Amino acid sequence: MSKPFKTLDDMGDVRGKRVLVREDLNVPMDGDTVTDDTRLRATLPTVTELADKGAIVLILAHFGRPKGQPNPGMSLSRVRSAYEAVLGRPVAYIDWENDAAGVAALREGDVAVLENTRFFGGEEKNDAATVERFVALGDLYVNDAFSAAHRAHASTEGLAHALPAFAGRAMEAELDALEKALGNPEHPVAAVVGGAKVSSKLDVLKHLVTRVDHLIIGGGMANTFLAARGVNVGKSLCEHDLTGTADDILDAADRAGCTVHLPYDVVVAKAFKPNPETRTVNVHEVAAEEMILDIGPAAVEALGDVLKNCRTLVWNGPLGAFETPPFDAATVALAKTAAALTEDGSLVSVAGGGDTVAALNHAGVADSFTFVSTAGGAFLEWMEGRELPGVAALIT
Repeated sequence: MSKPFKTLDDMGDVRGKRVLVREDLNVPMDGDTVTDDTRLRATLPTVTELADKGAIVLILAHFGRPKGQPNPGMSLSRVRSAYEAVLGRPVAYIDWENDAAGVAALREGDVAVLENTRFFGGEEKNDAATVERFVALGDLYVNDAFSAAHRAHASTEGLAHALPAFAGRAMEAELDALEKALGNPEHPVAAVVGGAKVSSKLDVLKHLVTRVDHLIIGGGMANTFLAARGVNVGKSLCEHDLTGTADDILDAADRAGCTVHLPYDVVVAKAFKPNPETRTVNVHEVAAEEMILDIGPAAVEALGDVLKNCRTLVWNGPLGAFETPPFDAATVALAKTAAALTEDGSLVSVAGGGDTVAALNHAGVADSFTFVSTAGGAFLEWMEGRELPGVAALIT
């Protein structure tokens, strides 16, 4: 099936050509040590393929928020050695602003990390002069950084209009998965949306009720919806000022034929700390001094039955306070059900967002989902139905 964007398959002969590849190398570090190399590993398919085909691979990326000024602590030179270890081949670091000869000296198959794109004020403003400075470095452009695609920056959006532009393998996989999840999914479709606050995911919820058949709401935001339905949630995290908005979302779901699933049994405690004394109660039995901290086992079993009747699942956010035991139980149990259904071939499961990735890793099932996106803001904006500039610029 043809795609609406060009991929590496459409590039032709790249031997000796300088290919500017936008990647996400914004990795967490402790001193000079990269503490999580997930983003580095995600670049391997694209960078390895291009280098093996004889391209001169010039990697564009940002690191931190230097606010348009050079900052040694945010130099991508700090990432070079870790990236070289992951890639398994030499990686050059080039401060191209001050070392034009460094780029000119590269040969077929070489890989170089260029200095932080955000050291230049025009990057985040997407100004034409900065785009031209990047254009002067390369012959072709590849965007492989979905996680930065919600930003209309010079290296994510402007360059795509100035050079022949292609999606890298990681970007291609992400866009293919998102198309299966919400673009053109197989119904019935379920969405799990968790997290602390309704206010942070209002646009997500409003969009999803028009696109999915089942909306499963968990986390602290479920308490706001329960309160909107007249449930006394005790001392639970709850945005009482948004109960009217929650009602509006429930009404919109009714009009769209979307079933909203809220927990009817919950795990409560008087203290939010690891392994406190807990009770599992009906939502109408929460005492005034108690907090709802997880969904109960009966509700989880019912939600598992919902997933068994669905063909597609989109997941963003945990069901409870999963980082604090035992309030990870519901998230782990439902994630394992989703993983088993995926492995059976009956469910396409796509998940994304930082907390979600952590929760699925905690449950030991991240590798069993159809696709897990490490993108945060970009994944959320996609779930809101918004156009992502870095993706739109690739559409032919």
